[in-house]
Amino acid sequence: MAFVLPDLPYAKDAFGDILSVETFDFHHGKHHNAYVVKANELVAADASLQGKSLVELIKLAKGGLFNQVGQIWNHTFYWQSLSPTKTAPTGELLAKIEDAFGSVDALIEKLKAEAVGHFASGWAALVLKDGKLEVTSYHDADTPVAHEGHAPLLIVDVWEHAYYIDYRNLRPSYADRILKEAINWDFAALNLDGEGADRADQPG
Repeated sequence: MAFVLPDLPYAKDAFGDILSVETFDFHHGKHHNAYVVKANELVAADASLQGKSLVELIKLAKGGLFNQVGQIWNHTFYWQSLSPTKTAPTGELLAKIEDAFGSVDALIEKLKAEAVGHFASGWAALVLKDGKLEVTSYHDADTPVAHEGHAPLLIVDVWEHAYYIDYRNLRPSYADRILKEAINWDFAALNLDGEGADRADQPG
């Protein structure tokens, strides 16, 4: 069974000037899709890889295949980490945020600093590690799925193609708007169950 480009969980025009239709056309329709196409080509060429899920391949692959399957997972999880309707942390997630960072605002500033300070391409992330929330980042196609004990809650794409159409070279402006206006905190809260990796998985 071939991997597919998942549908976006919202309309491409849902974010107004935070993220444009053109950005989704390129980022989802071209970049994300290219990873799907290439991953399927690589898997089809190796019988030992066929039938393995996206998460299984991330954990065993290296080199070119890892880059493709990691990026399929990362992008799928990123789309789910966004919400066109502003949300706010509540309940257990809010308690964990306050315990780890002091406040939601402090967490947002830490995530923004991680996103802006990450050199070159990659991903800023909020993960659950040993029962505590932690802000981290991953280079290029690396993903929390590849790191034992990193249970992903949300990720933010800081590859240039994620923001250049709308923000040009201003990654700080992109990170600020995404983190303050467009994070799906309900999705992050759902992932406190430790099953976040499965929510962007696909069967082989």
